[in-house]
Amino acid sequence: MDGLIFNSERVVQRSWERVGTKLGYEHFGNHIYHTIGFNVKRREEYFRKNVDPDFPMADFSVMTRSEYHKIVDEEGLEIKPGVVELLKYAADKQYRIALATSSRREHASTLLMEQGLWEYFDGAVFGDMVTCSKPSPEIYQKACATIGIDPANAVALEDAPSGIRSAVSAGMRAIMVPDLVEPDETILEMAWHRFDTLFDVLRLLQEG
Repeated sequence: MDGLIFNSERVVQRSWERVGTKLGYEHFGNHIYHTIGFNVKRREEYFRKNVDPDFPMADFSVMTRSEYHKIVDEEGLEIKPGVVELLKYAADKQYRIALATSSRREHASTLLMEQGLWEYFDGAVFGDMVTCSKPSPEIYQKACATIGIDPANAVALEDAPSGIRSAVSAGMRAIMVPDLVEPDETILEMAWHRFDTLFDVLRLLQEG
């Protein structure tokens, strides 16, 4: 969702930078490049291993959430190009659409409802509904199950390398639409396609 549907990864990065400075960690926003696609649990493991064994995750979560909403309230949150057009087309053609996001249920569902996008999804799996986050295949396996589709007959849309690994491991074809992180050769070999925007995905569907 973040980085694919919404231009929110950069907002998250800014909130991390601000809070990291307050907590005494310099250039903290750069850690987002290594944690895109992680849920809260896996992100905490990363911080404790790579930043500080006693990293104050509870305080960090509360503070970054506050900074995130402050930025969004002041500047708004941009929907990525092609999102609405793709969802409308898929719904019109009766595609089954599931959300597989590492974001928490409360955050993701509220944001999608506020932006008028929630109605397009037939199923959803959130980061706080899985035991293992991406690149584990769990979230995509569960997402496919919520809409009654075999992973072999499903396509995943991803902006994160860990998400591509997750989807492919689940047996899906995966399309990479990069946001903050460009895929390396390994990820490009795994991906079915690499596109610049979701308009490219829309054209792919229209062409059959």
